[in-house]
Amino acid sequence: MTKVIMHGCNGKMGQTITAMCKDDPEIEIVAGIDLYDGIKNDYPVFPNISVCDVKADAVIDFSNAKAVDDLLIYCEEKQVPVVLCTTGLSEEQLAKVKQVSGHVAVLKSANMSLGINMLMELLKKAALTLAPAGFDMEIVEKHHNQKLDAPSGTALALADSMNEALNEKYAYVYDRSRERKKREKYEIGISAVRGGNIVGEHEVIFAGQDEVIEFKHTAYSKAVFAKGAVQAAKFLAGKPAGFYDMSDVIQAQ
Repeated sequence: MTKVIMHGCNGKMGQTITAMCKDDPEIEIVAGIDLYDGIKNDYPVFPNISVCDVKADAVIDFSNAKAVDDLLIYCEEKQVPVVLCTTGLSEEQLAKVKQVSGHVAVLKSANMSLGINMLMELLKKAALTLAPAGFDMEIVEKHHNQKLDAPSGTALALADSMNEALNEKYAYVYDRSRERKKREKYEIGISAVRGGNIVGEHEVIFAGQDEVIEFKHTAYSKAVFAKGAVQAAKFLAGKPAGFYDMSDVIQAQ
């Protein structure tokens, strides 16, 4: 059984993962970290990971950027692998993540959904076949009206997966209203929609002459991200130092 510390245990994702782990015989949350103590959990909760004295096989992190610095110090010192799900990290913090991964296993991904990461693998193959045949590539992403960033990190990750397969030949275009001109051959268009309470929808379009191929992923709840994080923790426990992502989890399935 994989024993886990839930970093950010009383947040929405922390509680979703807590409930999920209760029904999973292969994983157990043995401690939580959160400044907010208004929720009763079945495990001890500490205000900061630096004072946590419970041993674990891995840490799942869904907290905030301010808490990541102490988390990285702890994981490096205690040699505890970490599934890093917090977004909005600074360039300095991202550099620190890379540095720490040289001493302990770190898994970080733009999106924790197993489905999205499988889609990335499929898009690499599709791009290699369809782009040279003259297919244009476009991405449309949809999220709730409270989301601050656009396009989403996931949309960019999907574009990156195709672009990497094609040797980084393609430029990203986010707004076609600024210039009146025909679409360039070597570009990937990325459009963002914001409305209602859409959890997340990403559609990748390959448009050719007289035929269109579409790949689409829809998240109906945040539970898909929790499931991915749990699978990642099981995978990461016991792994040697290094920088991992969800593609490694999928390949190990």
